[in-house]
Amino acid sequence: MPAYNIADIAMALGADAVGDLSIVITAAAEPSMAGPADLALAMDPKYASDLAEGGAQAALLWPDADWRSMGLKAAIFTPRGRIAMAGLSVLLDHGPQIAAGIDPMTHIHPSARIGMGAHIGPFVSIGADVQIGAGARIASHVSIGVGTCIGDNALILQGAHLGARLVIGDRFICQAGAVVGADGFSFVTTDKSGVEEIRQTLGHRDDLRAQSWVRIHSLGSVKIGDDVELGANVAIDRGTVRDTVIGSGTKLDNLVHVGHNVEIGRDCLLCGQVGIAGSARLGDRVVLAGQCGVNDNIFVGDDVIAGGGTKIFTNAPAGRVLLGYPAVKMTTQIELNKATRRLPRLFAQVQNLQETVTKLLDKQFK
Repeated sequence: MPAYNIADIAMALGADAVGDLSIVITAAAEPSMAGPADLALAMDPKYASDLAEGGAQAALLWPDADWRSMGLKAAIFTPRGRIAMAGLSVLLDHGPQIAAGIDPMTHIHPSARIGMGAHIGPFVSIGADVQIGAGARIASHVSIGVGTCIGDNALILQGAHLGARLVIGDRFICQAGAVVGADGFSFVTTDKSGVEEIRQTLGHRDDLRAQSWVRIHSLGSVKIGDDVELGANVAIDRGTVRDTVIGSGTKLDNLVHVGHNVEIGRDCLLCGQVGIAGSARLGDRVVLAGQCGVNDNIFVGDDVIAGGGTKIFTNAPAGRVLLGYPAVKMTTQIELNKATRRLPRLFAQVQNLQETVTKLLDKQFK
């Protein structure tokens, strides 16, 4: 279990510390649940009262907090709490327990090349001509296909499946069950399909006829930049001809699906259950909240942010903030929501007006 004193933690965070800097910390905790060996996370004044419920000796606090009045023996001050939490989590994370070396139950093709310092668990399958950089940590039941190249310091967890001919950068993190490089979902019919017809007519269909789907095989692969993280059960399809691309620094949450030929820029954030249809392109720093959907063959510009459940059917310009189904400007969607909530009152007013007019007309013609 990692253990650090207050001085070590403050130095790692680049933060100021006061009090007894020799206190040893083994974990972080919420203020009301913190014990003597925990660093209480009270980075906002609203959490100060919770410290009295716990037994922490030290806490991570906001600048200029009166730490003595809180009964603490030491404190670390941070102007931006969540950045401090990021650094603290690096120190205190135990990480996956993967033994050093290569487990004898793992199968590695003789032509594969594994860098120095590898930790590879049991029942891993590494195909021909695979290249894996130094410092890799690969948990059990992972498979890596023929010709795939992975950079230094990769962390690939249980049951992940990486297909053939992938190119993956340094510091790749892949959570359990992710699948990268599966065949894309691409099918065609001998004659024009109903889907093609309604794309042109926006709903009208001339006739219905039986048709069967013919697979278009995926000949491309997937290219992933540096510092990319994939959540549990992410699925990224390889390209039909050109490669599917995930830019450096991009993070994908659990259950995100990226279709064939998709290009995602740098430092994007895709939250749980986001779906990106084939051949869509996302710029840099795009943020898509949970259950967002992006239509095929459209472009979402740099710095677009879409709220939860938003469905983007058309190109979105850079910097746009989107919400709703279909996606509109967030300010527009908020006004639509307000108007929708007012509809019952409006209907009642119209009904009262109708009744009043009817009574007046009845009097006039009597």
